[in-house]
Amino acid sequence: MFTGIVQGIAQVAQVREAPGLRSFRLVFGPDFAAGLALGASVSVDGVCLTVTALQGEQGADFDVMQQTLAITTLGGLTVGSRVNVERAAKDGAEVGGHPLSGHIDFTARLSDLRQPENNQVMRLAVPAPWMRYIFAKGYIAVAGASLTVAEAAREPGGAGWFEVWLIPETLRMTTFAGQRVGDALNIEIERSTQVMVDTVREAVADKLGPLLPALEAFARERGL
Repeated sequence: MFTGIVQGIAQVAQVREAPGLRSFRLVFGPDFAAGLALGASVSVDGVCLTVTALQGEQGADFDVMQQTLAITTLGGLTVGSRVNVERAAKDGAEVGGHPLSGHIDFTARLSDLRQPENNQVMRLAVPAPWMRYIFAKGYIAVAGASLTVAEAAREPGGAGWFEVWLIPETLRMTTFAGQRVGDALNIEIERSTQVMVDTVREAVADKLGPLLPALEAFARERGL
């Protein structure tokens, strides 16, 4: 489990292709890799990856399978790319953000970027059907960072957008300061919100399901 509090920025030092997967070598900042062991979990731009090899005190290798490359931004990483990183949370650790699994749901495109004084505002375009799980004042994980949704809007068809505001400290500790309009970002929705929304939707469907033929006939009669 992760907390969504990004602990630093790592840089891709090497990319290697292998049958069915791609291997990345990351170089971390000072102290990040202290005590890091083989098999440990690290969040890389929000994706839970396993350490497959250690490279001294500041580097480690990770294998990423094709499915993960296809549904996250990791498939676009090249040598020199910068990523947000967080070590797995230990028992009893303070959860400054919100619990994250490191399992990405989808990628969102940065559609607008504003920079009011001492802030940065990112608007992200969300594909259907994921907007049903995103609400203003709720939690969301963007590239591994736990953030609060400031505004959200749904559009016909199930797509939409949401905005997050970033303070200077968040910009200092993450890669967000270098993001540009059009960039894709990994998104993990807040699981308890997903469970609640899906439970309510299923309950309503169960109750209204037998009535749907009658409701559809009623609507047709009135040209709806």
